[in-house]
Amino acid sequence: MGKLEGKVAVITGGSSGMALASAKQFVEEGAYVFITGRRQEQLDEAVKVIGRNVTGVRGDAANLDDLDRLFDTVKREKGRIDVLFASAGIGEAVPLGEITEQHFDKTFDLNVRGTLFTVQKALPLFNDGGSIFMTGSNASAKGFPGFSVYAASKLVLRSFARTWLNELKDRKIRVNVLVPGAIATPMQEAVLTKEAKQYFESLIPRGRMGQPEEVATVALFLASDDSSFVNGQEMFVDGGMTAI
Repeated sequence: MGKLEGKVAVITGGSSGMALASAKQFVEEGAYVFITGRRQEQLDEAVKVIGRNVTGVRGDAANLDDLDRLFDTVKREKGRIDVLFASAGIGEAVPLGEITEQHFDKTFDLNVRGTLFTVQKALPLFNDGGSIFMTGSNASAKGFPGFSVYAASKLVLRSFARTWLNELKDRKIRVNVLVPGAIATPMQEAVLTKEAKQYFESLIPRGRMGQPEEVATVALFLASDDSSFVNGQEMFVDGGMTAI
């Protein structure tokens, strides 16, 4: 029997990268998974890659109407949620002095506002004893040049986790933050230059970028009963970058 046998999981931003790898892992461990993505073609491809026990729902986690449609679909098809992995997020390097309102609003709308309302709108369907976790970033602990807005938006998630676990303690719902470092994903490919990738690799004791599957194994831990006594924590998966 898989570690998530019979569980229903929702993963936002699940059409690529770490979230897609996690969705595949969850299904392999017995879960039924709902994933979201903003581009229908990419979402359809992700559903094919996962292969079974998956529903793709097109939507933007920063759009509250899209979130309503997501959870209406979950309610109609399964009626409940056991695991919520709020993973949708964006990040790009903009140095101080060049930050615009548009950059700030776009980043906080998805990473903060979108995450908050994803969790809030999921709660009426949530089973007591379930697991909520969000994708943070080790940028919030390191102070990488150019990433001040992104890092600040991800640091908010730590506060969310610590407050929400207290608010949800009567329902025994756990809330944690999964904190990846430099991981070889399509989003990273889009936002980092070759020089930036080399810079980040030089900071990792293991000397290489992480792989999405290495993050997915920790996501599985947080989703399953293996982490039953883990609550309000930041789980760093960054090859030791934050530690030195």
